[in-house]
Amino acid sequence: MILHALSMAFAMFWEILWALILGFGLSGIVQAVVSKKQMTKLLGDDSPRSIAIACGLGAASSSCSYAAVALARSIFRKGANFTASIAFMLASTNLVAELGIIMAILIGWQFTLAEFAGGPLMVVILVVLFRLFLKPQMVKQAREQAEKGLHGKMEGHAEMDMSVSGGTILQKIFSAKGWTAISHYFVADWLAVWKDIAGGLLIAGALAAWVPMPFWNKFFLTQHPIWSKLWGPIVGPLVAIISFVCSIGNVPLAAVLWNGGSSFGGVIAFIYADLIVIPILDIYRKYYGLKMSAFLLGTMYVSMASAALVIELIFQALHLVPAQRHARIVEASITWNYTTVLNIIFLAIAALLLWRFFTTGGVKMAKMMDRVPQERHAPAA
Repeated sequence: MILHALSMAFAMFWEILWALILGFGLSGIVQAVVSKKQMTKLLGDDSPRSIAIACGLGAASSSCSYAAVALARSIFRKGANFTASIAFMLASTNLVAELGIIMAILIGWQFTLAEFAGGPLMVVILVVLFRLFLKPQMVKQAREQAEKGLHGKMEGHAEMDMSVSGGTILQKIFSAKGWTAISHYFVADWLAVWKDIAGGLLIAGALAAWVPMPFWNKFFLTQHPIWSKLWGPIVGPLVAIISFVCSIGNVPLAAVLWNGGSSFGGVIAFIYADLIVIPILDIYRKYYGLKMSAFLLGTMYVSMASAALVIELIFQALHLVPAQRHARIVEASITWNYTTVLNIIFLAIAALLLWRFFTTGGVKMAKMMDRVPQERHAPAA
C-alpha cells in the first residue's frame, strides 16, 4: 500500500518536473529585471489602477505562499497600501505561470483558464469587502503590529532584492549579473516550495491509493448535481485549510479531489485557498494581530468561494467544464515520450543554473532565506 502511494506520487512528480523548471526559470527572469523597490512605489493606494498593477506585479514575482506573505508585509511596511499589498500577495501565488502550466498537465487546460479568469475576480471581490468592512483603525493597528518585525517564514527571501539595473530587459537578462540573479532566484524559489511540492505529492498519492472513490462521491454530494455545485466552493477552502499544503503543492491534491467528484468550482476554490492554511493564518496573527488575521480569513474565504462559484456557473454556461474526470494520477513509469524528452531538456537547463548558482555565492544567499539579512544580498557578476 505504501509503495503504491509512493509510486503514484513519483508519477505525478515526473509529469510536472519540466513544467516546474520552466515556471521557476521564467519567475527568475522576471524577478531579475523588476526590483521590489519599484513594486512598493507603484502600490501607494487602493485605486483600480494600483490594484491592477498589484496583480500584474504579483503574477510576475511568483512566490511560494510563505514568501508571498512575507513580501506583502515587507512592502506594506515600506509604505504600500494594505489592500494593494494583499492583492499583490494573492496574485503572486494564484496567477503565476508555473501554477497554470502544472494545472493544465494534471487536470486540464480548462482549470488553467478558470484559475486565471477567476483570480482577478477574487481580487475584485476582496477589494470590495475591504472597502465595505476594513476600518482605518484596523489598518493602523495592523501597521503597528507589522512594525514590530515579528518573524514568520521566508523573511530573508522577502527582503532580498537581486534585480539588475541599467540597460534594456534583454541586456539585463543576458548580462553576467542578470544570469547570476536568475540562477539565484531559480534556486531560491525551489528551496522555498520543495516541501510544499513534496508534501502535496505524497498526500495526493496517499489519498489516491488509499481513499475509496465512494467516500469522495459522498463527501462532494456527487449524486446531487445542484447541491454539489454550491457545496464544492464552500468545502474546497476548508479542505485546503486543514491540508497544510500550499503553493504549487496543492495541485496534485486538487487532481485527486477532481477525480473523486468535487465540483469544478470546488477544485478552483481549493487551489485559491493556499493563503489561508493554518500555518499561514498563524503568520498573519504575528504580522498583523489576531483581529486582522481573523478579518483576512473571513474576507479571503468569502472572496475565494464566491469567485469559484461564479466561474463554475460561467464555465458551465459556456460548456467549458470537462465532462470526464481523468486527472493525471498514474502509476510510476518512465517511458520514451514527450514528457521524458522535456524533462531531459529542462534538467539540463536546471543543471546550468545550478552551476551558476554554486559558483557565484549562491550558498551564502540560500542560508539567508529564512531570516532577515543585515544587509541585502547582491549577486556576484
